[in-house]
Amino acid sequence: MEAKERNRRALLDAARRIVARDGHRAKLEEITEQAGLTTGAVYSLFGSKNGLLIALVTDYLGPHYDGIKQVVSPGLDLVEAVEVFARHYHRLCDDPEALRHLSFEISLQDLALRDTELRPKLAASVRAHEERLTALLSDRLHHGNALTPRQSRRLATALRALLVGLSQGVVLGLADAAPEQYFAATARALITPDVLGPP
Repeated sequence: MEAKERNRRALLDAARRIVARDGHRAKLEEITEQAGLTTGAVYSLFGSKNGLLIALVTDYLGPHYDGIKQVVSPGLDLVEAVEVFARHYHRLCDDPEALRHLSFEISLQDLALRDTELRPKLAASVRAHEERLTALLSDRLHHGNALTPRQSRRLATALRALLVGLSQGVVLGLADAAPEQYFAATARALITPDVLGPP
């Protein structure tokens, strides 16, 4: 079992490096070579190259959402939770590896755009992680009312789109005038009846 997990980790780490570097041109043979394994190990552990790529997305997004869950504590109301979430996103832009992370994310999107079989699987994986954010926002109080799961889902979608876009701008040097307070203010501005919709 330990060897299986070690091989799984080696393949995920190698895939992340190769995909970040080569995007849609990433070759399974090079991934397995860097991991010190054979293509048979990929099929045994992940079922296919696309299975490896989906596991890669989960492996990448899991710790990201775990970090969000740690900072967005249960006792916060909706506005406080959204502000803390946005500030956390801004701090990720200060990570020395932020540009490498962005390159990897864009490479994954490029892969999904070019592979019609991978696209829905990647979308499903991202949606599953967005559901974690939805659950984190659900039942938080706003003007005395608890946010419903439907409203939480709408807000989570808007927040992810806003903060991913802002973060990319900061990392690429296109949004220099976007300090942490700006992230918090723009995220807070999404908490409107039009965005939340009916309960």
